[in-house]
Amino acid sequence: MRNLFIALTLITALSACVQKDNTKLTSVEEIKTTEINEYGNTLQVFTSAHNSEFKLTPTGTIEFSNFKQPLETEASILVDPSKKFQTFVGIGASLTDAAAETFYKLTKENQAKFLEAYYSIDKGIGYSLSRTNIHSCDFGSGSYTYIKEGDAELNTFNIDHDREFRLPFIKSAIAAAGGELKMYVSPWSPPAFMKTNNNMLNGGKLKPEFAASWAKYYAKFIKAYEKEGIPIWGLTIQNEPMATQVWESCIYTAEEERDFLKNHLGPTLEKEGLGDKKIIVWDHNRDLIFQRASTILNDEEASKYVWGVGFHWYEDWKDGIPMFDNVARVHEAYPDKNLIFTEGCTESYDLSRIVNEDPKLAERYGKSMINDFNNGTVAWTDWNILLDETGGPNHVKNLCFAPVHGDSKTGELTFTNSYYYIGHFSKFIRPGAKRVTSVSSSNKLLTTAFVNEDETMVIVAMNQSNEAIPYTVTIGSKTATLDMPAHAIQTMLLK
Repeated sequence: MRNLFIALTLITALSACVQKDNTKLTSVEEIKTTEINEYGNTLQVFTSAHNSEFKLTPTGTIEFSNFKQPLETEASILVDPSKKFQTFVGIGASLTDAAAETFYKLTKENQAKFLEAYYSIDKGIGYSLSRTNIHSCDFGSGSYTYIKEGDAELNTFNIDHDREFRLPFIKSAIAAAGGELKMYVSPWSPPAFMKTNNNMLNGGKLKPEFAASWAKYYAKFIKAYEKEGIPIWGLTIQNEPMATQVWESCIYTAEEERDFLKNHLGPTLEKEGLGDKKIIVWDHNRDLIFQRASTILNDEEASKYVWGVGFHWYEDWKDGIPMFDNVARVHEAYPDKNLIFTEGCTESYDLSRIVNEDPKLAERYGKSMINDFNNGTVAWTDWNILLDETGGPNHVKNLCFAPVHGDSKTGELTFTNSYYYIGHFSKFIRPGAKRVTSVSSSNKLLTTAFVNEDETMVIVAMNQSNEAIPYTVTIGSKTATLDMPAHAIQTMLLK
């Protein structure tokens, strides 16, 4: 342990009570300055718990005592900050047409509250990452492209469709984030005439004769958005390339995605002066992630264009079990490539699950984020940042949950427990942080930990059981004893 004589800075956090139909964020609570003489001597604890008043609430400080050997009958967490791993990029969500349309149905007061709640570090949960769609996906009022049908030369390309809602929405988010927000983009389907089924919906494949034109389409979109003052950090090649959906979708085998990347998309971006954009492959579920990654990354000509491998969480439709180990296998095999979670939400919107605070909704986030980070993931992106009171708008009625819902009739906001659970990570773990070892002795208690660039250590623990859990946190020669309510999550800060 190294001696430091520093003061624990004023820490602010949301302290809010969930109301069933209109959650309100209360005023920011200041935490008194605490003087500590040894790194890691005092834990500042924040708690969210289902069916309680705890919503990212400061719940006290815990002093470390001398090391206590944990027993097999006890729940314990061991943290070793000397073992450092991947560098954290950020956490955020997708700024879709559906989110933008819903945002502009909120009251002006709630628009400001929404932006502060997501993007302010002090008063909100500090999102630093975002994703948006290249022309339409299912989450929006309709299907559209940026060109006239049949225009393979892209002479009619324009993004005028996005000027009503999505462009101003994204610009507001960037401003709320302090003027900087990492943005990556994803297509759901090429225009209909470029596809084998002549339809943007229901799968189909990219016709080979339009591969060059489709690659140029990405470049035109990126340049158009950047001209609007929206910097684009990266892109995925295709959203869910193995899924034939009733909405916008397009199928690529691993070999087809590899060849499109190395023969068309990669060279086109370089030719257009966009070679610095981070290209993400796969962008689908964890089940087949290794097969897709190995096919593309074992090819040197394709691999040289790849920044990372993206993945979703929907593989649990098979048996209810997420396949976290597959993410770890990719990290082991290709440690020079990055892993990024690109989409996740709970489908089949049902308001009663929010009203009754179904713990499965928020705990799906906590469980995924902890396991994905522990398996090498550097960035994590939720799906829609905002949806309306029906779980839409969605032009094919694929209605889903979001962490925040806005009522299109009243203009009011509802913050679900998922919002607070995500905040236990995004508010405290900042870009540039390094993950460190954090190990739990109990299956009921999940954990991950990071050290920020300012040397603040962030430990997250989640209790996914029906009972409150007493547990210990040990760092080096010091042990702290804590309690966590049932179905709860806690973040611990050490300066």
